[in-house]
Amino acid sequence: GSTKTLGIMLPGSYVFNTDAKELMEILDGDLEVLLPNEDKWLLIKGGESFEVPEQSQFSIKIHKITDYCCSFIS
Repeated sequence: GSTKTLGIMLPGSYVFNTDAKELMEILDGDLEVLLPNEDKWLLIKGGESFEVPEQSQFSIKIHKITDYCCSFIS
């Protein structure tokens, strides 16, 4: 009963908006994420995850091809 997306992100910088709370699981690769209301980038590697609050925006920097699974939490 949950909604998930699977994908691959190529190197670059991206900004995402989310309506629902998200759990981003990094399956392989690595990235830096700047979460809402934070001023410090976090390094996230394969096997790690992070949460994004609902109705927010977050930025990521992809360093190498990165596989992910995003779960939308309602």
